[in-house]
Amino acid sequence: MKFPFRPLWCVVAALGTGCAGLKPTTHPTPSATSAATHVSAAPRPAPLLLISIDAYRADYYDRGLSPTLGMLAKTGVHADSMQPSFPSLTFPNHYTIVTGLRPDHNGIVNNTMFDPKLGAFSLGNRKAVSNGLWWDEATPIWETADAHGLRTATMFWPGSGADIHGHHPDQWKPFDDSVTADQRVDQVLAWLDQPAARRPTFLTLYFDAVDHAGHRYGPHSTQVDDAIRDTDAALARLVRGLKQRHLYRRMNIIVLADHGMASVPLSHNVMMDKLIPLQDVHTVTMGIVAGFDPKPGHLHAFAAIEHTLQQPQQHMHCWDKSRIPARLDYGHNARVPQLVCLADVGWRITTTRYNATHQGRISVGDHGYDNADPRMQALFIAHGPDFREGIRFHAFPNVDVYPLMTHLLGIPARPNDGNYRDVEDMLKPVDR
Repeated sequence: MKFPFRPLWCVVAALGTGCAGLKPTTHPTPSATSAATHVSAAPRPAPLLLISIDAYRADYYDRGLSPTLGMLAKTGVHADSMQPSFPSLTFPNHYTIVTGLRPDHNGIVNNTMFDPKLGAFSLGNRKAVSNGLWWDEATPIWETADAHGLRTATMFWPGSGADIHGHHPDQWKPFDDSVTADQRVDQVLAWLDQPAARRPTFLTLYFDAVDHAGHRYGPHSTQVDDAIRDTDAALARLVRGLKQRHLYRRMNIIVLADHGMASVPLSHNVMMDKLIPLQDVHTVTMGIVAGFDPKPGHLHAFAAIEHTLQQPQQHMHCWDKSRIPARLDYGHNARVPQLVCLADVGWRITTTRYNATHQGRISVGDHGYDNADPRMQALFIAHGPDFREGIRFHAFPNVDVYPLMTHLLGIPARPNDGNYRDVEDMLKPVDR
């Protein structure tokens, strides 16, 4: 899902300051009572289209380059921002949005992971990404929708290409970054053109050009602006197609992002090989985060390395997983490495050798940092017959999207970390 030059071992997150105006995101550990009872009484819910614009930072909207989003916001709901879950990465947050579980609870704890039974997982490892065993610690909304008689279709949503609990969406496409934004839109419209018996009620659509441009050129580049314009043009094509099919006013549409983007100058490197003997640890990840596990027979050396790195460091913080700050809701899952080092916003954790061998392919924009940092905040706009019109909504955490969607579809929510009551005021009173 990322730009081809991007390192496959990249990013988790780094600590920073809180985001002004953002509600606290401390919700209970998943339980059957967490937003599980809020279901719509409507026997035939309006279709729901969930759209992700990868890395569309909340304040990108203020650049005035997205007239279609502006139209949806003016006649729908526009949140000040949506806070990603920690770590603010693509796969963890896309799976959080469709399960309501933070990465520490849904099992997708990073874009790059290691599991003793399953081996290595990374964005470019198609075999791992399509293996449902990596994803089966949670239940995505398309599985629940199908179980309750609603047909589903996903256009490239992370996780939808895996056989989770023996189940795929009714219709889905394996990820192919050569498929253009217009072609992705046309596929969604084609699914909606099917006879009623096959037509999906829940659909997803994924765009990644804004993310690619942000990584390669940085969030303040003209290339990001161009990608914002191009993606908005694809959304305009979608709206035209929905209007031609008389669906625009009958379909609920949620447009959001998984995370934001920050500038990372090429010179802002924490060289891990100059701090510890890397041959004494199993390196799980590098990038915005470094994650390490002990090597068999090296426990004493690992303990010494942990002691060293947990001392104050320049431009990063390191913890044993049991000591990661509670506000991040991270560190309990077995897939989280034993030692986690998080770069300060605007810095990366790397090695001398990696930098020397990847000249010209290192991202100058990145994410995965502290999920409360303003640069990590994501877009959220919603429009449709069940949403109120023309309101500005407060910032909220992305775990709340899941119970909102299950309510719109009239299906029971699985145990989750979200809180429907925090977002119900987006909806018209009759729909609560």
